[in-house]
Amino acid sequence: MNDFKELRIVDNFYQTSAFYPMPTIMVGTVSQSGKTNLGAYSLCFPYYIAGKDYYAMILQCRNNSNTAQNLLRTKKCSLNFITDERKYFKEAVRLGFPGDTTEGKMKNCLFTLIPDPSDKDRPNIVDEAYQVFECTWDDSLENAFEDRAGNLEGYQPPYRNFNGITSKFGAHFILKIDKIYMKPKYHDAIINGVSARNFPRVPVDYGYRDSTHFWYSKFVKPVSEEIPAKEGDLTSVIYAAARIDPEVKFTEGACKKLIKIPRIFLKAALTQMVQIAKEEKITLIDEAALEIINNKRR
Repeated sequence: MNDFKELRIVDNFYQTSAFYPMPTIMVGTVSQSGKTNLGAYSLCFPYYIAGKDYYAMILQCRNNSNTAQNLLRTKKCSLNFITDERKYFKEAVRLGFPGDTTEGKMKNCLFTLIPDPSDKDRPNIVDEAYQVFECTWDDSLENAFEDRAGNLEGYQPPYRNFNGITSKFGAHFILKIDKIYMKPKYHDAIINGVSARNFPRVPVDYGYRDSTHFWYSKFVKPVSEEIPAKEGDLTSVIYAAARIDPEVKFTEGACKKLIKIPRIFLKAALTQMVQIAKEEKITLIDEAALEIINNKRR
């Protein structure tokens, strides 16, 4: 450990005691006057990613911010992922300054706001974003529905552990992902195959800030590295596939295409394939049917 020095851990450690790569997101909420409010956030990450009946993000913020107060009141928000143009990051820094009213900071907002196509009661979304998550706060967790907007001078205990008001000035929101919208170029890339030239220009907020500046990095062309696939035994794949469901069978040709699935994920993958096969009225999964199923899985 001679090459390392210990650094004291203090409040906002991700900014003050570390260089921590994070996304740059504009969180849209609806103010009491019905106007869309944008707040800049980086503490927003995937939370429920599999095995639940819904997918979710977690947002951490000050509980007296416009964003938190609006979420406590309306439960709805949009997560707008912006690209790396300098003018957008500069605007994100401005919109992230604490204490401004919605009317004041949104008066000359650089971003173009457009109505949500599915729900007029949701906040408008940022047209310059490359993707948008429409979310609803799950206030059923930890009985967070008992938390109310209005305490701008700080909340008194008891506090929640992970959802709702979590400290005098802190809040965590488990956000159910209702819809994901994406600009056509990137939507098509995910559906048809991503290459280095069709990634969005994603900025990386480095977390660290001093008393006068936020720091971020602009997009650099991504580099791919092939996943080292450890091929399993064809016999074991055939054995597992034969025991997933008596009504749906796999051909040997289809099983050959599945030998690179890690053994720990094989049963779950086969189970999902069978579920999709039943939805598509497929009883024999051959190579052609497997292609249809994998497209559905993607």
